[in-house]
Amino acid sequence: MEQKNKLTGMEKFAYGIGAVGKDMVYMLSAGYILYYYQDVCGVSAWAMGIILFAARIFDAFNDPIMGVLVAKTKTKWGKFRPWLMIGTILNAIVLYLMFSAPPALDGGGLVAYAAVTYILWGVTYTMMDIPYWSMVPAFTEGGKEREGLSALARSCAGVGSAIITIITVKSVSSLGRAFASAGTDSERVGYQCFALLIAILFVVFTTITCTVIKEKSSVDMETVSIKDMFKALVQNDQAMTMVIAIVLINSALYTTSNLVIYFFKYDFSPAAWENNYTIFNTFGGAFQILAMMLLFPLFRRFINTIRIFYVSFFMALGGYLVFLLIAFVGNDQIALLLIPAFLIMSALGLLNVITTIFLANSVDYGEWKNGRRDESVIFSMQTFVVKLASGVAALLATIVLTIFHISKDETVNAMIGESSRMGLRLSMTIIPIVVLLLGLIVFKKHYTLTDEKLASINREIQERRG
Repeated sequence: MEQKNKLTGMEKFAYGIGAVGKDMVYMLSAGYILYYYQDVCGVSAWAMGIILFAARIFDAFNDPIMGVLVAKTKTKWGKFRPWLMIGTILNAIVLYLMFSAPPALDGGGLVAYAAVTYILWGVTYTMMDIPYWSMVPAFTEGGKEREGLSALARSCAGVGSAIITIITVKSVSSLGRAFASAGTDSERVGYQCFALLIAILFVVFTTITCTVIKEKSSVDMETVSIKDMFKALVQNDQAMTMVIAIVLINSALYTTSNLVIYFFKYDFSPAAWENNYTIFNTFGGAFQILAMMLLFPLFRRFINTIRIFYVSFFMALGGYLVFLLIAFVGNDQIALLLIPAFLIMSALGLLNVITTIFLANSVDYGEWKNGRRDESVIFSMQTFVVKLASGVAALLATIVLTIFHISKDETVNAMIGESSRMGLRLSMTIIPIVVLLLGLIVFKKHYTLTDEKLASINREIQERRG
């Protein structure tokens, strides 16, 4: 069998920097598109909820097709890099357009603009995201090397997400003041300028990835029909388990991220919400990065990934309970909110790394069980389920905003009514707790790929190839 060379430091850097750009773009969309159109542009929460969720239904058809197209691709530049580069350029363009809604549009025209650009954003994001993650099994060995690169990529993705959560609100405010002309909405202009900046960085980072990374796998990816692909997914029970778990985990966390900006703006600190929201996200983002880069490797020295998964779950649940307690005792000190920020965001960082490792492991399991490696199939599902989670979370958030009448006050930074405050606090904590518990149950009942079983599977796969 052909011996693969170990990954160089430059290859690791190049792959990681692509994840930084990719998740900067994703977090800008997932974390701020609802706020931009609902609170800045004035689209109703219900309309946005329907748009964001309907786009995920469309992805149910688009993402698997993209997985098949990647599997069938054969070029002198490889299977994955052409799609990665083309998808990045198109997605960057659409990202800018999505946060550049024409001020002249209102009513149905604005809703239509939001719907078209958001669906196109999802299509082009899939075009680059599937080949990006599909490259993991294609140019790494199984076991520690793959686990290490997956952890690195997820850590870098977490850096990208954290950067956006930390800098967006203050950057939008600064850019709006700098570039908005008299009589225009500075926040709206700020989002347009910020989206342009992130789009440019996205293209630059992906160019580095495509220039340095080469596909080294000697394993042929069998091209399959859509029917065969769904059959393969159904037959790969471990992949399906992780798909469900990822949907539930991300739905919980995105629900909170969609609502927490309203919590700071209309409940906790209306007069100083930009500063407090930025402080909260700065510490939360830092905890997320440190968890992926330091806490995960530390835990991995002493316990296996399955146990780390359970530790992460209980950290997140504990964080939500602390958040709920602090919110209801009437505390107005931002320092106390750093406790749940630490627990929840550290857990998110760990879970992002672990679920990617588990999904990559399911590729080996699928080859062992079904005699076929389906990298693009499996990772197309990851792309779909993460976007599905953001759609579900956005729909839940819009329901909360509508029921409790939470919307922009055009005159002052006013605090919402007491019933709305209570509803918002309960929604951003209790809903995620319930969804996380469902994810824990699914994982505990169905996931079986222990370290020992994976080692046995990999040995048998190598014997078959030999």
